[in-house]
Amino acid sequence: MRVIVQRTSRAQVSIDGELVGKIDKGFMLLVGITHNDTHDDADYLAKKVSGLRVFEDEEGKMNLNISQVKGQILSISQFTLYGDCRKGNRPSFIDAARPEMAQPLYDYFNQVLTSEYGLKVATGRFGADMKVDFINDGPVTILIDSANR
Repeated sequence: MRVIVQRTSRAQVSIDGELVGKIDKGFMLLVGITHNDTHDDADYLAKKVSGLRVFEDEEGKMNLNISQVKGQILSISQFTLYGDCRKGNRPSFIDAARPEMAQPLYDYFNQVLTSEYGLKVATGRFGADMKVDFINDGPVTILIDSANR
């Protein structure tokens, strides 16, 4: 399971021109799931995301986590994180989990962020053609992969 974490000052997602998720300061997450991912992977990533200290303290150092700054999360499912571009110019997505497996794990990940860590989580719609608009604050962008613990 992979998550791209982007610190944001605002983020929103629209589907067919309708705003379906919006946050202020916090994280915009792109979440990718592969075939062998489990609840353990989702638990690991939720803990990492919630504890990630990339917000500035009063001295301007990245030392605070999302809860300490009362931040929110916009979580977007992103199967293309498992795109393989090693052969040719057209990515292969064979490593991305099928929707019937990926969606329940994506939902579980978001639920853990809410129930275990008390974070407000907005989402897009799994499998939809989404338009995501956000301001990457910093910019700060971090990739966390549960396979690399």
